[in-house]
Amino acid sequence: MKLRLLTIGLTGLLWAAPAFAQGCAMCYSNAAGTTKDGQRAISRGILVLLVPPVGFMTLGVGLAFHYGKKRDEDLSRQDLT
Repeated sequence: MKLRLLTIGLTGLLWAAPAFAQGCAMCYSNAAGTTKDGQRAISRGILVLLVPPVGFMTLGVGLAFHYGKKRDEDLSRQDLT
């Protein structure tokens, strides 16, 4: 089981390797060539695009754990009666 998990994890990392190459030289030089205000706008834009999905995922995982815990408590109460 651990070997399978390790294999899946390694495959996922290797499959995602091309995504790390997206920081291409042309994009970097274009962003570096802008003014300080432009660089600040790019950074702010990245945050604006990043925060909502991370927030929704955090909320979803939190709710899943909350309701899973509640379900487990309800099941354990039913087993006792």
